[in-house]
Amino acid sequence: MLNTVNAGARLDRLPTSAFHRRILWLIGGGMFLDSFDIYLAGGVLGALARSGWSSMQLNAAFLSSTFIGMLIGALVAGTLGDMKGRKFTYQFNLAIFGLASLAGAAAPSMTWLIVCRFFMGLGLGAEIVVGYGSIGEFIPPRVRGRWSAYLSLITNSALFFSTLLGYLIIPTVGWRAMFAIVGVGALVIWVVRKKMPESPRWLESKGRFDEAEQILAGIEAETAAGRALPPLVSQLVVDQRRTTVLSLFKPPLLRKTLIAICVQVVINVVIYGFIVWVPTFLVKQGLSVSSSLGYATLMSFGGPAGAFLGVLLADRIGRKNGLIVVALIAAVVGWLYGHSSSVGVATLLGFLLFTLTYLMVALGIATYLPELFPTENRMRGNGIAGAAGRIAGILAPQIVVVMYAMGGVGDVLAVIAGALLVMVVVLTLFGVETNQLSLEEIAVQDNQLSNSNKNLQYHDPN
Repeated sequence: MLNTVNAGARLDRLPTSAFHRRILWLIGGGMFLDSFDIYLAGGVLGALARSGWSSMQLNAAFLSSTFIGMLIGALVAGTLGDMKGRKFTYQFNLAIFGLASLAGAAAPSMTWLIVCRFFMGLGLGAEIVVGYGSIGEFIPPRVRGRWSAYLSLITNSALFFSTLLGYLIIPTVGWRAMFAIVGVGALVIWVVRKKMPESPRWLESKGRFDEAEQILAGIEAETAAGRALPPLVSQLVVDQRRTTVLSLFKPPLLRKTLIAICVQVVINVVIYGFIVWVPTFLVKQGLSVSSSLGYATLMSFGGPAGAFLGVLLADRIGRKNGLIVVALIAAVVGWLYGHSSSVGVATLLGFLLFTLTYLMVALGIATYLPELFPTENRMRGNGIAGAAGRIAGILAPQIVVVMYAMGGVGDVLAVIAGALLVMVVVLTLFGVETNQLSLEEIAVQDNQLSNSNKNLQYHDPN
């Protein structure tokens, strides 16, 4: 009977291979559809309002049900992911938003579509938590940042495809086809994902050593392809601990929980306080609606550009230091945008702010936050932080309305710049660097910090 399998060390020594690429695309496929489903809302709601099938009030209820579902989905996914496993959870949430999307395509009224959208939101909120949390458990630390950024790039590319298909399909086929595409695609990926293995790290943390060994042996055989594997670099003992969500709000994890919440909240404030408001800001600055959408589209290319920069930089500059530098630059760019005097300058600065924002998504949400937490609490930590980010996404537009009424775009961007500076201070004072470290080494740091604090607390100077 096995009592350890050294899952982390054995996975970390592997060269990247077809196995890792398959994991990336299996997780990425679900997250692409997740993002596609989120972004289709704008085109669908516009068509519903024009046809008289919906109203501004019902459209607002649709958006609210989406955010509420995503908030609850993030929390539930965190708990399920650590209790029942990564594979069970991402299959469960994929089935939920796939079936709910098909139901939405057949909704007989706007009220039923709103109900369906809530269940879509449950799956959408869960997919982001589990997807970003799972990828790093399979990828060696030397390239973990790059591969997490690849996942962010796949996810954020959905904005372009959702907008393009909406432009081609909604006027000709109708809005129902958009939900049908997501529903069918999700169920196809659900079937393909059934062959994806459970995380050996999670199995080991639960004491399910025989299952972990079987999966590890298969991964090693596929990756090695008859060649000798590199020797084990470290063999850290993995404790099997019973944990709850309350563990995240006690030392030694409390600090990391607060860091994760801060990063999620600030990035969501930037996205929902600036990114989604760009067309409105441009109209208020005197452009026509069509022109504002054109300039906003140019700026939106900063999304994939930022994710691609994450691929290039994540493993070179580190997570903590990278986020600090990028947030400082974004704060300056945001302030300059708020005081720009021409559309050309505003477009350039807007593109830079889009790029920097999605670079922070790649470095922070996709890579840094899941690394902060030990395996037994990784999904819970990611879920709590994700839920905090969703709350910020709900509140940020209300703050924008108030600040814009008080002082225009300049005041809005000043608040966003201030939020970025708060994140810089928090990361500088309390952040930890996770770059090039195994997930087990990061967890050991927590235990060492906890033991150090205990020794300081009970040290008798006499």
